[in-house]
Amino acid sequence: MVGSYYPDTHPEVEALQGRNLREMPPWRKAELLTALVRSSHQLALAGLRHRYPQAEPAEIKLRYAGLLLGEEVASKFYGKLHTKP
Repeated sequence: MVGSYYPDTHPEVEALQGRNLREMPPWRKAELLTALVRSSHQLALAGLRHRYPQAEPAEIKLRYAGLLLGEEVASKFYGKLHTKP
């Protein structure tokens, strides 16, 4: 291994993780990726709810679309989001 990807992880542990990922069946990798995407979705929504505690669910969905697609593209599909400080 040329270098470490994770400076806070011991090189032997990182090598073991890499070996486990390489040996893992594709269906398990897909499961892990799906869980990661779901977790990032939930974290983004939680962050939006924290930043905009008075926002209705529809506004949170619009703001989430803005995060994923960018404000300009999201507004073309979902309408202009009136941003509040």
